[in-house]
Amino acid sequence: MYAIVENGGKQYRITEGETIQVERLEGNIGDLVYLDKVLALGSGNDLKVGSPYLEGARVKAKILDQGKGKKIIVYKYKPKKNYRRKKGHRQPFTRLFIDEIKEEG
Repeated sequence: MYAIVENGGKQYRITEGETIQVERLEGNIGDLVYLDKVLALGSGNDLKVGSPYLEGARVKAKILDQGKGKKIIVYKYKPKKNYRRKKGHRQPFTRLFIDEIKEEG
């Protein structure tokens, strides 16, 4: 069984036992989180699609890690004007282990 969930403006196709990296979620390492924004559930040839979300469907996941991604450099400049700005950015993330995909009803 697989599910398509929405988190942080992005969509992820997940299965049970899989590890995914999503936008930062509140919680500590080892906490359980529930992803309620399930767009679709599928198994074999059977596919259920919500409009926009499926009622009663949710995904149970465990927080494995909280961290920051690789640093990217943001550099702005205007030629011939002596204007230069250099900044670095590291996007925070949460690594999740998918325990269970549940459909109620």
